[in-house]
Amino acid sequence: MAENIILHLIQIFLVVAIITIASYLIFHIKKHRINPFKRFWMGFGIGLLTDLLDTLGIGSFATTTTLFKATKMIDDDSQLPGTMNAVHVIPVLIQSLCFILVVNVEPLTLVSMAAASFVGALFGTKLTKNWHTPTVQAILGTLLIIAAFISIYRMWTNPGADIVDSAHGLEGIWLVVGIVFNLIIGVLMTMGLGNYAPELISFSLMELSPAVAMPVMMLDAAMIMTASATQFVKNNRVSWNGYAGMVFGGIVGILIAVAFLSNLNSRINKADTIKRYKGRPTLIDFPKK
Repeated sequence: MAENIILHLIQIFLVVAIITIASYLIFHIKKHRINPFKRFWMGFGIGLLTDLLDTLGIGSFATTTTLFKATKMIDDDSQLPGTMNAVHVIPVLIQSLCFILVVNVEPLTLVSMAAASFVGALFGTKLTKNWHTPTVQAILGTLLIIAAFISIYRMWTNPGADIVDSAHGLEGIWLVVGIVFNLIIGVLMTMGLGNYAPELISFSLMELSPAVAMPVMMLDAAMIMTASATQFVKNNRVSWNGYAGMVFGGIVGILIAVAFLSNLNSRINKADTIKRYKGRPTLIDFPKK
């Protein structure tokens, strides 16, 4: 009962965050007489594809960076991190709102790790302002490759044994490690580095089912972008070319992905029921909606 109340409070918070961020962006655009509808359809296509893939767990920063380069959407590379955070913040908040109750995750893990990401992102824009981005990317990339090889080795030598399917959160020292890790991820994400791959690998290394990582990763990304997007906009580190198109396209992409995953989950549940009862389903088994 208490856990459901906490999860519903998180959903309310996400709705308030969506309204607040949208209001802030609209106010800023009107105040500075910005036209966010330039190259609308190009932006719509980018938002649709990147946020659709993001909802499927692939992440959006790498794909967005690639498409920005290919379409020359941004002239100044220094605006890339700020633009990605500002573009994806509303779609990712909606994404997190859709998935927050899909997977059973302990509220303590969900809230504490999301809070750590938020704090990291809140100060990250100031901390990383003069950092050399390629160097940080190279270091983080190397660490991720090493961690990925460790995960592959563990799965190869002892497949399935390290993942605790019944666990829905982190406890003890692992929870502390997860909080510190997410604090760092929150800082690094303000440099244009995604959080999905690092968090997915870290969850595997901490012997937790990757399925549990999805709502945590999405809420973390939502908190990070909420904290950093307004700072980037305030510091004039955002390119507004195709902005409106990317936001609307991103929302559509998320809704398509959510519908696909919901349908897939329904099919899996039906297949599992058929397997358990070893018989063909009837109208009683699966009533029409």
